[in-house]
Amino acid sequence: MKEKGWKDIPWGGLILEEGNAEEYKTGSWRTHRPVWDEKKCTHCLLCWVYCPDSSIIVKEEKFKQFDYDHCKGCGICSTQCPTKAIHMEEEGKFVIKTEGGK
Repeated sequence: MKEKGWKDIPWGGLILEEGNAEEYKTGSWRTHRPVWDEKKCTHCLLCWVYCPDSSIIVKEEKFKQFDYDHCKGCGICSTQCPTKAIHMEEEGKFVIKTEGGK
């Protein structure tokens, strides 16, 4: 399925079909991304409760990973984490370099 660009979305950014948020990958909007420190995490799941984008993946009642395709980098997860197991880093650190190192 081809990803929709800004020209493909209806005027005003309306999403006319229900239940399709998974199709709209919004992770590219990020300037900062959350990074998880497993050693500090107590799996309280407050990050999951407060994440407005449902970008916290939980398995067997424990934090598993972030859904970076849909995480917009708002940082709410890091501010709500009582053990500071999540911190925000600049997205540019994670950009994959193309051939030739550019």
